[in-house]
Amino acid sequence: MNGIGVNPETPAGSASLLARRDRVVPVGIPRATDRTVARGAGAHLFDLEGERLIDFAGGIGVANAGHAPREVIEAISAQAQRVLHASFHVVTYEPYIALCERLVELLPHGDATKAMLLNSGAEAVENAIKIARQATGRSGVICFSGAFHGRTLLGMTLTSKVGYKRGCGPFAPEIYRLPFPDHYHDGDGLDLQSFVDRELARFETALLTHVSPRDLAAVIIEPVLGEGGFIPAPKAYLEGLRRICDTHGTMLIFDEVQTGFGRTGHWGAYQHYGVTPDISTWAKALGGGLPISAVIGRAEIMDAAVSGTIGSTFGGNPVACAAALATIDLMEKQKLNARAQRIGAKVFERFRALQSKCSSVGDVRGLGAMVGMELVEDRDPKRPATLLTTRVLSQALARGLVVISAGVHGNVIRVLSPLVISDEDLDRGLDIIGEEILGSAP
Repeated sequence: MNGIGVNPETPAGSASLLARRDRVVPVGIPRATDRTVARGAGAHLFDLEGERLIDFAGGIGVANAGHAPREVIEAISAQAQRVLHASFHVVTYEPYIALCERLVELLPHGDATKAMLLNSGAEAVENAIKIARQATGRSGVICFSGAFHGRTLLGMTLTSKVGYKRGCGPFAPEIYRLPFPDHYHDGDGLDLQSFVDRELARFETALLTHVSPRDLAAVIIEPVLGEGGFIPAPKAYLEGLRRICDTHGTMLIFDEVQTGFGRTGHWGAYQHYGVTPDISTWAKALGGGLPISAVIGRAEIMDAAVSGTIGSTFGGNPVACAAALATIDLMEKQKLNARAQRIGAKVFERFRALQSKCSSVGDVRGLGAMVGMELVEDRDPKRPATLLTTRVLSQALARGLVVISAGVHGNVIRVLSPLVISDEDLDRGLDIIGEEILGSAP
């Protein structure tokens, strides 16, 4: 929902805040619900009236370590009392270095790895493309349908869904788009390996018809489509992309902004696939709630960028670095990667049980605790049940569950609950979704 009026049933405190929003905030900024938040704790949000909500959105995949963890707050407070900002471009400070050391340890890219820090996923993507272009001396970039890479000009160019791009062009040149390898929607009856072979052949043909490999700097792909519908790329497809990029000296970039830091049950989704990118982008859950992002890559590639061409005034802010370091420590201490695998197994089990009962559940897919359920009409992947999805989400919200959609048609219910969620709250949230689907589906 965007630019919506205040629901007349909204409590007075929340209604007042939403009215204030309408007066001073542009309608172009999305608003998925008419709920407010006063505080968060663990896997719960509390609105201005004090009502507790179970959070299955996690700030769009940010709160993997939960809302307001004590350890992260203490790290933020301690660092804020030392230095709030100095700019890493001007002086060197330890939290930036310490975080880069942790990142290259957790997410190695070959024999030697380097990292840089920024503020958002879109900034990370922009800088990754700049690095790839300088490393190769080429300009072309291949991206994929369904992708979301941010709302900056280059990010919007790479992003697929036209609803995010209306009236924002002209867009950046030398960007070429191919279909994401989506077996559920585009398999045409082929088994998975035959489908992958066809899609890799399509990619090879694009090097003859779309952009020459001599001009191709990078291929950028999400290992699991996020906004595009929680669709994991087939392992054999990513392996094929790795071979093609190696053959032509093209940089393979994985966008792990939504998949990173525990969401899929590993620090990065690429670790499930056994395919290492040349460059990768990270944000969201890295900062535990503060804005921070990273570009990680093979050292010789990262060092190809000329001084002054990459970076950001606020990138790697010391307070955000302290939050990220504390978040990583907390995730290790609480074994949240393993917890994500258990959460994912439970969500898959419950959603597939729904699929067996209800013809409106077309597909259940994902990786680790990044799970999506696609609602369709009569099990037909070509007939998205967008209105049903909207109704289920609205009714779930009325029952105290915050959950959001994904997919080109907005018909995928996605689970991004904090990984610290209790089994009781997880079951309660899944009960609500299941009951509303069964009660609303034709």
